Amino acid sequence: MLSKLAFVDLETTGSNATVDRITEVGVVLVDENGVREWSQLLQPQTRIPVFIEQLTGITNAMVVDAPLFNAVAEELATLLEGYLFIAHNARFDYGFLKNEFKRVGVTFRPTVLCTVKLSRALFPDFKHHNLDSLIQRHALTVSARHRALGDAQLIYQFWQQLLITQETQLIADTVQKLVGRSSIPSHIDRSLVDELPDSPGVYLFYGENDLPLYIGKSTNIKQRVLSHFSADHSHGKEMSLSQQLRRIDWIETGGELGALLMEANLIKTLQPIHNQRLRRKNELCAWQLQQQAEHLKPVLIWASDLDFGVQDNLYGLYHTQRDAQKALRNLADLNQLCLSELGIEKTSKGRPCFAYQLKKCKGTCIGLETPIAHAARLLQALHKLKLASWPYTGPIGIKEGNEVHLIDHWCYFGTAKNEAKVQDLLGSSRPAFDRDTYTILNKALKKAKHLIYFKP
Repeated sequence: MLSKLAFVDLETTGSNATVDRITEVGVVLVDENGVREWSQLLQPQTRIPVFIEQLTGITNAMVVDAPLFNAVAEELATLLEGYLFIAHNARFDYGFLKNEFKRVGVTFRPTVLCTVKLSRALFPDFKHHNLDSLIQRHALTVSARHRALGDAQLIYQFWQQLLITQETQLIADTVQKLVGRSSIPSHIDRSLVDELPDSPGVYLFYGENDLPLYIGKSTNIKQRVLSHFSADHSHGKEMSLSQQLRRIDWIETGGELGALLMEANLIKTLQPIHNQRLRRKNELCAWQLQQQAEHLKPVLIWASDLDFGVQDNLYGLYHTQRDAQKALRNLADLNQLCLSELGIEKTSKGRPCFAYQLKKCKGTCIGLETPIAHAARLLQALHKLKLASWPYTGPIGIKEGNEVHLIDHWCYFGTAKNEAKVQDLLGSSRPAFDRDTYTILNKALKKAKHLIYFKP
């Protein structure tokens, strides 16, 4: 069973780890030497709100002469080094400590276990897993609720109850799964685990002779990379990657959108052997509805012949003519559209199409339905496949963190962190229209809050 455990709790001035500050740290350390405790009030360099004072009992007067975090950072880092970091709603406590350590130039990346998740995993029949629920459910003894050391002691008590009531192997297996402890491939230096950032971005796996194996993206690079090698993934694709892997690289981005765009671009550029879904770069085609007398006909158009970012009358995006025709035939089958009217099947005038004989056509081919009525139904059937035309007069930027993603006519030019880079990208030629990039940007623009408009 695990031998070095640190049960941690914090009190803070609020819930935002990047803005609010820590007012108290409490730690219960458990190792081969027994149990010891450590706690410290801290000067948060900002006022503690009244409701926080009432909740915790920690007042502004109590912390006015307390040390700043930088005064205890070295001692606390040494205290926690090598211990499993255990906290209730651990993302909160870990996030605050990580940011405080970052402010003083210390890298803090412990292995973290959340007891909320642990409780949910071991007791799935219960609805609530907050600390008050655990106190009541497991008859924990409260000494100082909403004080850092007091709550850390409660977390330790919960752990002790688990050791008494649950099978040791079950606890070990559950903890292993929750912390995502990974079996690092033999050719990768274990120190890499400490270097991997827990921020958004793209990661790249390379094999022998720097052959690109796989490119992925995540809002937490470290967590996602390690998940490839956790015990429950030791089969199939993950096993193959693990055996071939020789080097890992990564690129941090300002957020999820940047990671999505960079992943799609890098996969098409580097063609890694384990990425199949985003690798295809062959030319795109789409259906365009063209009026021919009183008939509305779908005509297959290729991206090299038309600006897909501008045209308002395109439906679907396909890599091959075969894919496009298959999609149109399926659409016809689902909506009782006429194969002859669509141009899928050639029939003599007045002769029914094959779909009519199967009662899957309303008879446009033999005059039972007017071409106008068929056109209306075709438009309705194609509605969900309609490509959005570019809604702006020129290029725009989507702001994400301290980065700006430059886009024009659904094409991704690149990401800039300063004005010089923006101008450099604006001066470059427009990339080719890409289906994956279009899909990413179409979704992103619907919820984008910060847009920058540039002159065309």
